[in-house]
Amino acid sequence: MAPRLQLEKAAWRWAETVRPEEVSQEHIEAAYRIWLEPCIRGVCRRNCKGNPNCLVGIGEHVWLGEIDENSFHNIDDPNSERRKKNSFVGLTNLGATCYVNTFLQVWFLNLELRQALYLCPSTCGDHMMGDGIQEEKDYEPQTICEHLQYLFALLQNSNRRYIDPSGFVKALGLDTGQQQDAQEFSKLFMSLLEDTLSKQKNPDVRNIVQQQFCGEYAYVTVCNQCGRESKLLSKFYELELNIQGHKQLTDCITEFLKEEKLEGDNRYFCENCQSKQNATRKIRLLSLPCTLNLQLMRFVFDRQTGHKKKLNTYIGFSELLDMEPYMEHKEGIYVYELSAVLIHRGVSAYSGHYIAHVKDPQTGEWYKFNDEDIEKMEGKKLQLGIEEDLAEPSKSQTRKPKCGKGTHCSRNAYMLVYRLQTQEKSSLTVQVPAFLQELVDRDNSKFEEWCVEMAEMRKQSVDKGKAKHEEVKELYQRLPAGAEPYEFVSLEWLQKWLDESTPTKPIDNHACLCAHDKLHPDKISIMKRISEYAADIFYSRYGGGPRLNVKALCKDCVVERCRVLRLKNQLNEDYKIVTNLLKTNVKGTEGFWVGKSSLRSWRQLALEQLDEQDIDTDQSNGKMNGDTLNKDDSKDDKKDEEEELSFNEDILCPHGNLCITENERRLVSKEAWGKLQQYFPKAPEFASYKECCSQCKILEREGEENEALHKMIANEQKTSLPNLFQDKNRPCLSNWPQETDVLYIVSQFFVEEWRKFVRRPTRCTPVSSVGNSALLCPHGGLMFTFASMTKEDSKLIALIWPNEWEMIQKLFVVDHVIKIIKTETDDANPSQILYTSEPSLCPECREGLLCQQQRDLREYTQATIYVHKVVDNKKVMKDAAPELNVSSSETEEDREETRPEGEKDPDFNQIMHAFSVAPFDQNLSIDGKVLNDDTATLGTLGVIPESVILLKADEPIADYAAMDDVMQVCMPEEGFKGTGLLGH
Repeated sequence: MAPRLQLEKAAWRWAETVRPEEVSQEHIEAAYRIWLEPCIRGVCRRNCKGNPNCLVGIGEHVWLGEIDENSFHNIDDPNSERRKKNSFVGLTNLGATCYVNTFLQVWFLNLELRQALYLCPSTCGDHMMGDGIQEEKDYEPQTICEHLQYLFALLQNSNRRYIDPSGFVKALGLDTGQQQDAQEFSKLFMSLLEDTLSKQKNPDVRNIVQQQFCGEYAYVTVCNQCGRESKLLSKFYELELNIQGHKQLTDCITEFLKEEKLEGDNRYFCENCQSKQNATRKIRLLSLPCTLNLQLMRFVFDRQTGHKKKLNTYIGFSELLDMEPYMEHKEGIYVYELSAVLIHRGVSAYSGHYIAHVKDPQTGEWYKFNDEDIEKMEGKKLQLGIEEDLAEPSKSQTRKPKCGKGTHCSRNAYMLVYRLQTQEKSSLTVQVPAFLQELVDRDNSKFEEWCVEMAEMRKQSVDKGKAKHEEVKELYQRLPAGAEPYEFVSLEWLQKWLDESTPTKPIDNHACLCAHDKLHPDKISIMKRISEYAADIFYSRYGGGPRLNVKALCKDCVVERCRVLRLKNQLNEDYKIVTNLLKTNVKGTEGFWVGKSSLRSWRQLALEQLDEQDIDTDQSNGKMNGDTLNKDDSKDDKKDEEEELSFNEDILCPHGNLCITENERRLVSKEAWGKLQQYFPKAPEFASYKECCSQCKILEREGEENEALHKMIANEQKTSLPNLFQDKNRPCLSNWPQETDVLYIVSQFFVEEWRKFVRRPTRCTPVSSVGNSALLCPHGGLMFTFASMTKEDSKLIALIWPNEWEMIQKLFVVDHVIKIIKTETDDANPSQILYTSEPSLCPECREGLLCQQQRDLREYTQATIYVHKVVDNKKVMKDAAPELNVSSSETEEDREETRPEGEKDPDFNQIMHAFSVAPFDQNLSIDGKVLNDDTATLGTLGVIPESVILLKADEPIADYAAMDDVMQVCMPEEGFKGTGLLGH
């Protein structure tokens, strides 16, 4: 037996020998377990919930002994948010904006670009008044250049460890929760910046993007026939290098510049030869910028899946890059040194994390920029380190190649930034303009005020913690009551008092009260007995109530529990007695009627009734820390209880009298009824001589008479309409019978309902009328044509012979007469027959019905659609060809609301997997109509359940590598649609 059950049994053991009227104060205290010994710390490992005197394991261990002051607060040291000496400032990641942060840090450490941006005129002069900027107004940059100015000024001179770039991100209209293509962002932003700066008057500002990042190459095509060269000059801001199949950066550059042969269908039209000729094409580098951006094309288009993927292959690169061998003209300095490596950490093109390794141009030291965190590399060396470990390692990962001195290998680098090598470190000193420095000083002042405020809050928390520590050490030793006066307090409140993470609320003991507003005996397991001294201090400091002292021990509840326990013990004996009494036969005039169902379950009903009062007591006081029991819930519970039959109610008729069915009850002796009545004093009592309900007897006779009447009616109708009942010798419109020129029509629903009644007249209601109005429109016209009644509408109608119709009019009430008349025309062709209906067809309503039927076909929540692949104009059905489970014309919101649990949207990628045809190569059609409108619903496209869609696949391009390059260059990046990057 569980310890808590043992304690409860021991607390009430005295009730076996004590009658309810003999209960004393000693018995009451025993029921409340005051006799239990208190537990000792170190011996008792956890709190004994069944022992109100156990005060161990309620949270006191946190406070006893010496405590570190830092545990009294959850406020970090504000100085940890301060910028470290000789370090850079980080940028907050706003959700998925790490790709923006990496480029901002790279551009910030381009001193020439930063200097040029500082020279841009600003609208900040509008905020100037007197000696400086108005204090009550926050500076709001108006243009992208102003946002960059302010960000760069903060990155340069802020006292914060990191700053918030949300103003810049918001100005660009970027979605902070969606990670975008970093390479595309770089290209689009540089284009936007160049366009914005082109309006500046200062040439050092206007041309800074071209001076720093712009180079020039030429597409050169040479005719093999005449040798004529055709050049197309083009500017570039980065070189996009394919890395597939390569291990070194130099190999990627060589492939970028390699010669391409133009032959066959790809021949070149030579203007000199005036015809298509074989030719060669290559790229020639004409000039290089000061800052050379090399984009490693890690994110490529996968034709098999229709999505981008990441190439996680190692590429080796050196810290010094000599570009002279690749130049058209060899004169000049073309040695570059590595200044930044941008990293994408992750295996997928659609997720992961972006960081940047950037070299300080003034000191030559390398730093790792990871959003808010900035880490300085040791020894002025680039250390890629953990960035080369994939987030999801696999067994097929290639081993990292060995790298020599001055070289590096990376599987995650997606952009390399090289700077033209100079003899000395950069001596350019970039000063923050006065108006920007004033804005930075204001932000630094706010930061310092915040640091002071946080430090004061930490101090207050420490002071409160120390005071609480002293309070707990003092009071916990005085909590045990011993033999002195005591009170009961909620265990939950004591635990919260000892919980340092939550403020202490007033004491609330309402959840432990019984119906008499005293301490409920069953709630003793969630209460603790403490000394009156400690209780006085608790209530004086925290308030609350009600206070529960020795007078709060409820004698009424203890006496009632004593009575219930004694009855429970007596029940076992009475059950045996009643069982034996039921075995004896009872004379007809001496016993009492008891329901058989009640007799089978009377012992369980008695136990439930004995426990009912305790349950009602718990529910009558349902407050728990201020939460009251829901009134609607309590009403529903009571309603459910009322619907359950009490003892002997199973032989009550609907009128509250003795039921007339004797097989549901039996006679018991007077002695047995006496025992049962002790437990169910309110049970219905019916002596053996009690008459059954007179009303039920009358209804029973009436029911028997009705059954006989229904049988008679059914037999008469079955005899009058034998063929209609047996569905034999029925007329047919498509093969008009020779013996009549007139046929009558009724609805098939009437025929089916009438046949049900005739087959089972005692279980069904007689059919009294023929409702032909369902076959007519509101104007009184027929809804069906003669042709439709011979085909699709034949299931809705039943044809009646004239003699049957006469009988139907006698047996039933007919609302409308509908008939079809056959007449032979008087023309030269006597075999021509005309069929007319009375009433005649209503064309408008018939057309409306057809339209509604078509709409019903196209509006469905789930259906099966078949797909057949067409090869050489022949249908091919593969074993794995998909049956698409799709929905039709509901809006997306409607489908979300009405979709059953587990149902998914239609996945047309099933076609791709079944037939190995990528989505962009799929040409779908139905009944000759091409399905090319992605915004249309299936219904509007004419796709109905069981439809067959034809799939014809475009022939794939053989050169997948070339196709990847085309897709990378030509496919627009939809992720930046609607942002400021495309607005220019």
